[in-house]
Amino acid sequence: MILVPYHQDHRLADDLLPVTAAVSAITPELPQGDLWSRLVALHDTAADAIAAEIKADGDTIVLSGDCLVAMATLAGAQRAGHDPAVIWFDAHGDVHTLETSTSGYLGGLSLRLLQGAHADRLATPLGVRPVAEARSVLVDARDLDPAEAEFLRTSAILRTGVTDLDVAKLPEGPLIVHVDLDVIDPGELPGLLFEAPDGPAAADVLHAVRRIVDTNRVVALDIACPWHPTSDPAVQQTRAALIEDLTRAF
Repeated sequence: MILVPYHQDHRLADDLLPVTAAVSAITPELPQGDLWSRLVALHDTAADAIAAEIKADGDTIVLSGDCLVAMATLAGAQRAGHDPAVIWFDAHGDVHTLETSTSGYLGGLSLRLLQGAHADRLATPLGVRPVAEARSVLVDARDLDPAEAEFLRTSAILRTGVTDLDVAKLPEGPLIVHVDLDVIDPGELPGLLFEAPDGPAAADVLHAVRRIVDTNRVVALDIACPWHPTSDPAVQQTRAALIEDLTRAF
């Protein structure tokens, strides 16, 4: 497992991503400069570690504090010789651009960045080949801004619900499965940064991930944990158990 304990370029507290499995933590000294240059440095280091683990073991798990790290996962898979499609579990679309985002939050661009948006900011410096829309599957995405809904209306991205996911319709070839844990209903997972009500149960998300893993085509499981710090033992235990369940599914 590769642990990237960051939200954007901000180093997270050690207890915010609770893991019991053996991990390789990525904590490089980031350069001074703008956010994008710091993200390139972080993702480049992470991508090398991800590539090495995929080459050694055939696959990897990447655990981080936000969805932007999926770019490092894609870079690592490509450096390991794969051309993966992306299965994106998320309560949100993550298909904004810098022009359409009203909040300026870069996590809302994460999937679109993988598909080549603003390539000069991350993809090109990392040597990443964009993923075609037709090789991207967006799972759930129940909370969309108007600009995202308009983009998805004509996009080639395949959309599906968690319980409706049909593995027979997934893109061919190797797969990266990205799971933003805010896809789960906040009633089961309190303390999320961006809660979206009326989501699927954790058990349904785990079942869908297992069905994809059972295709034997997953080269990376990318887990994003965008949640607030907590001192509540019950919440900490829920988070740790969920991460463990996902890693066991893989």
